[in-house]
Amino acid sequence: MTTAPYRLNPALDVPAIEREFRRSGRVHVEEFLDPGCAERLLAFLKASRDWLLILNQDDKVFELDRDARDALSDEARRDLDTAVHATARYGFQYMFETVRVPDEESLRRERADALNGFASFLSSEEAVGFFRRVTGRAAIAFADAQATAYGPGHFLTAHDDLVPGKNREAAYVYGLSPAWSADWGGLLLFHRADGHVAEAYVPRFNALNLFAVPQPHSVSLVAPFAASRRYSVTGWLRSREEC
Repeated sequence: MTTAPYRLNPALDVPAIEREFRRSGRVHVEEFLDPGCAERLLAFLKASRDWLLILNQDDKVFELDRDARDALSDEARRDLDTAVHATARYGFQYMFETVRVPDEESLRRERADALNGFASFLSSEEAVGFFRRVTGRAAIAFADAQATAYGPGHFLTAHDDLVPGKNREAAYVYGLSPAWSADWGGLLLFHRADGHVAEAYVPRFNALNLFAVPQPHSVSLVAPFAASRRYSVTGWLRSREEC
């Protein structure tokens, strides 16, 4: 299939966005795309059957597709949750759903769906130019991407995204969650060195959260009473330079 092109919202106040990022190292941008683009992307993600539950154990990553999860017994689900929560108390731990996107542009074009099209847009001249201007990082060359969905019980504990050799200049979270309440959790939290939260972004629809790397942050636990899943596309803006 082919998809219509993505476009930045022409009403964006880029100088104001740039000033805020330079002030704090992060910025929340409302109405990032033309509204129709965001609606099309959310509809695609809701209909996708490619979601994988991913979680980590130390440096190992485990993934389960929906059929594998449905096959788990109640006891196996409880054991999985117990193991994940034990690590999360004091270490780096995550559990959420993802649809991965290849870094290679040729593979994105072959798949030509709404998610791969959005990933390609983020690496386009228009988007990269915007990112370079806002962040002041002229080395930004492309964006990688994955779709994420946080349902009840999903979370991501504190980390700073700094990985040697990945050439990450900045990170982004493009939100696709209409009418989300802060009471439902799933907040993007930025941490201070003293353990307090410096700032929190509530999930929003068609909103871009952009922040410098490294910067300690987390995603708070989604509550069991959340009315929907927290949808987003996330990734890093990367250079091609050797570290």
